Amino acid sequence: MFIQIETTPNPQTLKFIPGIEVTGGEPFNFPTKETAHTSPLAQILFEIPDVASVFLGFDFVTITKKDQAEWDTLKPILLATIMDHFISNKPVLSADQLSTTSTSQINANDSEIVKQIKEIIETKVRPAVAQDGGDIVYHSFEDGVVKLELHGSCSGCPSSTITLKNGIENMLKHYVPEVEAVEAIQPHEF
Repeated sequence: MFIQIETTPNPQTLKFIPGIEVTGGEPFNFPTKETAHTSPLAQILFEIPDVASVFLGFDFVTITKKDQAEWDTLKPILLATIMDHFISNKPVLSADQLSTTSTSQINANDSEIVKQIKEIIETKVRPAVAQDGGDIVYHSFEDGVVKLELHGSCSGCPSSTITLKNGIENMLKHYVPEVEAVEAIQPHEF
């Protein structure tokens, strides 16, 4: 198994691409060791002392290291751990986690404005940030303000504020005039 490693705009985060599906669907964010109980892969990665957070995407794993950690030391350990997990055919997620749905998915109870916002996030925003090992998930829309959760490499990234304001906010304002602002909120913890 060959695992490709990509840098991200966040210097604390690397994207590991194993060449096979990881979640095969919705991404999952594990910001702390305590939240990883639904993912055997995330649990084993958190056993490595310098791992700060784990994000599992459709076909990638994004790992954020603790500030004092060095990638030169950490990378080989992470590669071996991810490779061993996939080679042994262990599950990435527990069975109950496989049935969860994203708040970004459009549902019948959404207003037309919320449907438009979610459609833009799903089709334009999420694919772009996934390339950098992250995810942005719709949380809510109230009083003209769209609230989004930043996951993976987006969480804590120095350029995420610029991306949020100059990119996503401007795009949403352009397509949905009711949008006045976009704000990041703390990620939902599983």
